[in-house]
Amino acid sequence: MNLILESSIKMPKKPGSKNYFTQDTENAIVLYNNTPDPVLRSKIYEDRIHYAFFKLTQNIIHTFKFYHTEVEDLEHLQHEIIVFLLSKIHLFNPENGAKAYSYFGTIVKRWCILYNEKNYKSKTQKVSTEELLKDETYTYTIESNNLDDRLSHFMDEYVNFVSFNIYEIFPKEYDAKIADAILELFRKRDGIDVFNKKALYIYIHEMIPDAKTPKITKIAGVLYDVFKKNYLFYLEDGYMNFQL
Repeated sequence: MNLILESSIKMPKKPGSKNYFTQDTENAIVLYNNTPDPVLRSKIYEDRIHYAFFKLTQNIIHTFKFYHTEVEDLEHLQHEIIVFLLSKIHLFNPENGAKAYSYFGTIVKRWCILYNEKNYKSKTQKVSTEELLKDETYTYTIESNNLDDRLSHFMDEYVNFVSFNIYEIFPKEYDAKIADAILELFRKRDGIDVFNKKALYIYIHEMIPDAKTPKITKIAGVLYDVFKKNYLFYLEDGYMNFQL
């Protein structure tokens, strides 16, 4: 393990391909877990896994803006996460149906959410009462922005998940077409000025003129059930694990 931890501190070499988490990475993780020789395991990790873990942690930190940290250099934070991934790597079992990219990506997101929430609370607790009285909206604004960002990230992932599984949720092509029209509103939500029930129906009728209101309502209800189930899980467990 010491050999592996030492290699995880080094800046990894970039491979030729932009796709950093490949099938070879998936295979290497399985091989790593099935290799008893620690020296060989270290080589497998350094040559075929470390760069993927490095880029995975880097991309998630910047994509979800996990910047409430105790370290000045984000690579130090990456190292902490990678060490944690190594402590959990033996738990990955491809026979459970999950891809290593998704499995370890979920672990990184959950680790970062818990870490950031802990550090955010620590930072706000250090603000003096006098400073808070100067601007009583300070903490509220930060907390509101943080929640808005998390909901926005969740909505993006939710739309991607439902879009990918749309024909499983709505086997009938016409129903799937209406569902996709509703999802399109969420994809373009930042550019919609009025976002209420009446406006939604107007937008959807513009995209699908023959769509009946009861049909739209029924399909929107199904989409809401998927949203509610997964959003409650996200709020309670701190990470996304979408299921139908």
